[in-house]
Amino acid sequence: MDEKPARHEITRKRVLFEVPGMDAVTVRRDIAYRTTDTGVLTMDVYRPPEAGAPLPAVMFLMGFSDAGVRTHLGCAAKEMESYISWARLVAASGFVTITYTTGVDPAVDTPAAFDYVTQHADSLGIDRHRLGAWACSGHGPTALALLMRGTGLRPRFAALFYPYTIDLDGRTEIVEAQRVWGFANPAAGKSAADLPADVPLFIVRAGLDQMPYLNSSLDRFIAAALALNLPITLINHATGSHAFDISDDSGKTPAVVKQTLEFFARQA
Repeated sequence: MDEKPARHEITRKRVLFEVPGMDAVTVRRDIAYRTTDTGVLTMDVYRPPEAGAPLPAVMFLMGFSDAGVRTHLGCAAKEMESYISWARLVAASGFVTITYTTGVDPAVDTPAAFDYVTQHADSLGIDRHRLGAWACSGHGPTALALLMRGTGLRPRFAALFYPYTIDLDGRTEIVEAQRVWGFANPAAGKSAADLPADVPLFIVRAGLDQMPYLNSSLDRFIAAALALNLPITLINHATGSHAFDISDDSGKTPAVVKQTLEFFARQA
């Protein structure tokens, strides 16, 4: 029998901030949202304890194939403690939160998951018009593509932590990073002008991020968005490294996470 790969240490790391009620959050697991040739894709829905409905919601957007994540890390992304703890944290702050699995093409699965949530908002206890998003790292291009799509509902607000974004000014840095890390890049060929002018973005930059091409491309993206006067809130964690929210237990990390929750509360 094939043995499951051992879980990587990073899959055990939790977000380094807590609020009361995280352990009381209720979870509906493995709700089928899409069937592909490789199997059924599912989502987990977290709710605040004893909450009424409908509630605002935050989806944690995925830009990697779970097959690849399992191969390298030993579990699906939604099974990682970082996503579980983030989902519980945001749910305990008054939101429904959603994580989900992906198949071979997260660029297709992510909008499918988002559309499932909007179409089944009533049964999920969600206000479909107050649905936001969170994404990080290589999940960034898939999140941006969802924000930029021209048809259907899209997130009303989004938080992007140390994200890969889009290539601008003839650069190919995101394409190069995609080749190395294997994330989807459905926003390729887009520009900051394709972002909607009415969707607030909360962007967290890790000043000491060592991921190839990340900050150089992110800095150009931020400059382009500001030149268009888009509604961006920028947090520069000057001493933060990549994935600081689960690895850097310093005074700045809790402050950044708290600011993220406050952003969600304002926008919802």
